[in-house]
Order: sequence, then structure tokens, then C-alpha cells
Amino acid sequence: MSDLLHCYGALALECAAPPKQPALTREAATELADHMANDLARLLPGVERLDLSIAAATFDPAELLRPGWPLHATLSELTRRAPKTIEPRVLGFAAFEGAMPPGLQPEPHLRGGPLQLVPFALQGDTDVALPVGRAMEETLLETGMADAATSLFAQTAFGAPLEHARYLSLHDLCAMTAMQYQHAGIGPLWPLVETALFTPEKEHWLNAPPEPLVRYANGEIRIAQWRFDGWNEAGFAPPATPPEKLARAFDHFQSRQRQFAALLGAHGISVRLIECGVGEDARQRLNDRMDSPRVPNDLDAPAEYRRSHLIDDPEAH
Repeated sequence: MSDLLHCYGALALECAAPPKQPALTREAATELADHMANDLARLLPGVERLDLSIAAATFDPAELLRPGWPLHATLSELTRRAPKTIEPRVLGFAAFEGAMPPGLQPEPHLRGGPLQLVPFALQGDTDVALPVGRAMEETLLETGMADAATSLFAQTAFGAPLEHARYLSLHDLCAMTAMQYQHAGIGPLWPLVETALFTPEKEHWLNAPPEPLVRYANGEIRIAQWRFDGWNEAGFAPPATPPEKLARAFDHFQSRQRQFAALLGAHGISVRLIECGVGEDARQRLNDRMDSPRVPNDLDAPAEYRRSHLIDDPEAH
């Protein structure tokens, strides 16, 4: 018997307004899963021989793009534990009394973005799943529009007017998110996220003044934090900034740090703010072993996340 292989993706819903119903009941989840199974059978030959499971709720892209892919891993584990009455199975994990199963609950402070995702997982024997996974990566981005019936049902069930509905692999979602970050003026952050997702054992620096100084290593982010004098001395003020505008530039720098911390935290990456004093080597400080407190991942700052996530900051220009 061949090994079990998992293929991860999502139904991407481009919403004109936030969903009024972010998680579906069991009956609606079952119907949505059936619609998605029909679509994927049309798009990916052989997929009907694999188990399909969906989390019948809408999520922000950052909730899917986290180290270890925890949302999809939970979906696969729930599928593994589900009764094997018939195979292959089509499963829709739904909300009960308004709450999704543990590990599949959307985070309230990340709701409201224009792109909402319904995660799905395919799993089965490697000899069947491997060609399906390859087809997902090679063709889904170009051919993966959802059927009109699926789009209409999703629009009604989630209570969100839809502009488009299409299927993506997680690699497609990464590429799309990288482009969105670049367009929003926060492109320098994506290599840090990408390292955490795909090569978490490696180190990556953002060291490009006047951007904040950031280091990823050992599964966490460290961001250098200065008071005004230390920041100015360290050379992170924008070049040729007149003295009378330095205070405003520092305010913008601090806002940029908060945005970066919020975005990285939304991707499930631990963040530490490392105090750096006047005359200290900030890069060495980020390398030092220390027990500074971590920034909570939710940051209690949804506005900072949304502003940095997909909307350009006019103060940056």
C-alpha cells in the first residue's frame, strides 16, 4: 500500500463586502462541499479518487499562510479521524452553535478583507494524489474558475456579494499574496514570510534603511526598536531628511514597525521587539540570545494589520 499524500488549496472568494455569515451550518457545509467536489472533478482529473474535506468558513489569506500550514493540517487530521463509511469521502466541517471545530475557527480581528478563502484538503494514496497535486500547481490558477452554481451558493450561504470565485493551490496563494504585498508597498516583508513558510530552518534579514531592521531565525521575528536618538544615529532616517522633519519621519518609522509586526503576527510568526540603545550595534542585538517579551500574535491591532495588509499607506510617499 502506498503512503498517504495531502494536497492543499482553497476556494478564493473576491467579496464586494464582508461576509455576514463567516461560518456555515452542517447542512450548508455539506452542500458547499458537494459543489466544490463537482468543480474539482471537472478541473483535476483523478481527484474523484481522493478524499476531499473543506472548512466551511471564510478565512483571511494570512490565516492559511502560516508556518506548518496549521489550518490545513487540522483539516487533514479531522479527515483522518472521520468515519470511513464510504470512500472516497466528501466532508464539510461546519460550525456548531456558531463555533467551528478547534483549529478551524476564523480569527475575528482578521475579518473583513476583500479576499476570503474556504480551505480544502485532498488526501489519498501517493500514486493517485501526486498527479492531482501536479495538476493543481500547473493548471489551477489559469483554469480554476468555480462553476456558477458554486459561486451562487457561496454568495448566498456566506451572505457576501461575490465578484469572482476560483480555486487556488497554496503556492498560487503565496504568489498572489506576494504580488499584493508588493502593490501595497510592503513587498520587503514577503521574503521573511516566505522563509518562515518554506525554509524555517534558515535565517533572513530585512536590512534596508529606512525600513525597520528585521531578522527571522529559529522560528521567530526580531525587530529592532529605538528611541529617537538611537534611530537617528543608527542611520535609519530617510536620506537627506531636513532636521525639522526628522520627528515626523520617526513617527512614520514607528508606524511602519507596528504594521510590520501586525502583519507578521497575523501570519502566525512570533515577534519580539528588541530595545536598542544609543551606541549599540542593533544587528548584533538581534543576534543576541535574550528573553525579551514576545508581541502577542493578535496584537490587538486589526486596523494596523488591514492598513499594512492590502492598502497602501499614503504617509510612505
